[in-house]
Amino acid sequence: MNRVRRETAARRLMEAAPPPPVPPELYPEIVRRGERLLRLHRAAVLLMWVLLGAAAVAFTVWAITAQPWVEPPSETTPPLTGW
Repeated sequence: MNRVRRETAARRLMEAAPPPPVPPELYPEIVRRGERLLRLHRAAVLLMWVLLGAAAVAFTVWAITAQPWVEPPSETTPPLTGW
């Protein structure tokens, strides 16, 4: 119940007063920061894809060289030859 009361009080406060006007000299700074954040986001996404690709290549190379699906040869009994 307390949460509902807080939400209704906040809505009343927001509806009662119009938002304050933003000074026009802040616009270039806001645009610069927004573009910077977009560049950082794109770089992070690109880095994630590059790391994912590198991990896939590393796993493929490991799987080809190690061949984990093949059973290792048995070393407990000697081979039976000459029967």
